[in-house]
Amino acid sequence: MAFLTKAANRGSIATGYDIANSLKFEPDNSESLKWTNISTYATSARKKTFSFSVWFKITELGVQRTIWATSANGYLLLQADGQLKWQQSYGGVIKTLNTNRLFRDTSAWYNVIIAVDSTQSTEANRVRLYVNGVEETSLTSTTYPSQNAEAENVYADHHYLGAYTGNQIYWAGYMANVAFISDAQITPSDVGEFDEDSGIWKPKAYSGGSAPSYFLEFKDSSDLGAATGLDADTLTNITSADQATDTPTNNFCTLNPLSAGGNLGNVITEGATKVVIENSGQQVAVGTIAVTTGKWYWEAKHTSGTYQFAGIISADSRVSGNGGVADSSVAGSDAIALYRPTGQLYYNGTGTTFDTNSYTNGDIIGVALDMDNGTCALYKNGSIMGNTGSNDIVAKSGHASLTGAWTAMYSDGTNGTFNITYEVNFGGYHNYTISSGNTDDNGYGNFEYAPPSGYYALCSKNLAEYG
Repeated sequence: MAFLTKAANRGSIATGYDIANSLKFEPDNSESLKWTNISTYATSARKKTFSFSVWFKITELGVQRTIWATSANGYLLLQADGQLKWQQSYGGVIKTLNTNRLFRDTSAWYNVIIAVDSTQSTEANRVRLYVNGVEETSLTSTTYPSQNAEAENVYADHHYLGAYTGNQIYWAGYMANVAFISDAQITPSDVGEFDEDSGIWKPKAYSGGSAPSYFLEFKDSSDLGAATGLDADTLTNITSADQATDTPTNNFCTLNPLSAGGNLGNVITEGATKVVIENSGQQVAVGTIAVTTGKWYWEAKHTSGTYQFAGIISADSRVSGNGGVADSSVAGSDAIALYRPTGQLYYNGTGTTFDTNSYTNGDIIGVALDMDNGTCALYKNGSIMGNTGSNDIVAKSGHASLTGAWTAMYSDGTNGTFNITYEVNFGGYHNYTISSGNTDDNGYGNFEYAPPSGYYALCSKNLAEYG
């Protein structure tokens, strides 16, 4: 399994500059932003020199995903295999840059910059592609514009964020600090810097410019198209609920589509916070952040299905089948979870009575994982579970101890097709409606129920302090 740990915060470290918000994009809901009539700002000089910068986090794999599009022949996107592609048309001739490198890390934030200046005398300097502060030079396709050529797509019609022109090939994931810069070929140092201690690329303050440039920070949930410069004037299926606090400076845990069981029968959507287990085979969804120390809290709403498991799993487990929760024949598995139909705890194929009241669809199950003391408690709608003795699911299950790193786990508990749905809230984004709103003691996360005192959301700022 691929996990984000304290040792690999991947662009999400403590910094003097904080990004407060991001925007979640869900392709199944056709979500995008649009700038119409961008052609009114066209000049010859602007078609020669411009830049685009974005921070993004991927949450779905295996399909094309549009980051930014300027017309039918102009776009920045991720290919289905994870290659990054930039394309523009110059005088009717398509020019492209296509990376050899694949971008498939669903636990990381990436910063991508495309910087164009066709007036440059050196061909390779006319279009420059940077990822996390480093120029991409290993490319499968490199066709540069001729000197002083005009990118006819950039001001031809509209700009789209999160969708290809004509509203298709939608983005799946999050975006933050989105900047289109007219009349300038920027360098990475304009929007980011390498941390002097860790060497990790991190954002720095950027003020934006005037129209037609635009800089979106997604701070105002009532107007998520508001920008410094030119506002996005058409928001398609974007609402205040799409604002997130999962950002490049505070990276939250999400569900992991890279887990071995993640794509066999699981459909992970909504910023990797919702999973529908559709197929038979007892599939498993796990978190992207696994922890070895500290006290951590998350919660999930169980919205459909009956044969549900909710609990924790070792990062060293081989996630296939149901991770060994009810099937002791799955080698290398180590998981503890509550089985909804019976209220039993399962570990390595053995069930132990834990809470005879169990839970039902619509209930929110909170998980309080204490890696310092090797314990874990479950809460149903804010009340601790366990009416047959110990509230600690580790001790109650018969598990010897929590060694190594552990994370969240959700599964179905029987072979069959039952469309079991979990909406998991790690604090950075949630798909279900929060009626109260509670943070951890550091002010991070947004939960339906208050985390127990001393327990924290699974995010990189808390990891830096407690993980």
